[in-house]
Amino acid sequence: MGSIRTTSAGVAGCLGAAILAVAMFGTARAEEEVSYALDVQPVLTARCGECHTPPKGQGYEASGLDLSSYQGVMKGTKHGAVVVPGEPVRSNLLVLVAGKAAIRMPHNQRPLLQYQIQTIHDWIKQGAKDN
Repeated sequence: MGSIRTTSAGVAGCLGAAILAVAMFGTARAEEEVSYALDVQPVLTARCGECHTPPKGQGYEASGLDLSSYQGVMKGTKHGAVVVPGEPVRSNLLVLVAGKAAIRMPHNQRPLLQYQIQTIHDWIKQGAKDN
């Protein structure tokens, strides 16, 4: 059986390694590039497509917002852009799906999951690329 000093050093070493691993994993995750085609579009299609797809989507008819393609997302609504590349806080798409406005999208549906909101946030922050 080891001494308390040896055991404490072993525990401290393991704890330090665990903290380092978490820090490295968190940093790697934060630097991952978000893909519009692989990460963002599937969320928009599944959660927003019913209303925001031309020609008959109710949300599309009301606002002109077509979320079925990158070009539609970047075009925005009849009133202007909904995505400001590099600026998630100024992007109405994120504000609406995050529930930070008087109205929340999707209407009368369950809210997007936090990871879906974060994916959209990160994509916008990374420049809202068509990738």
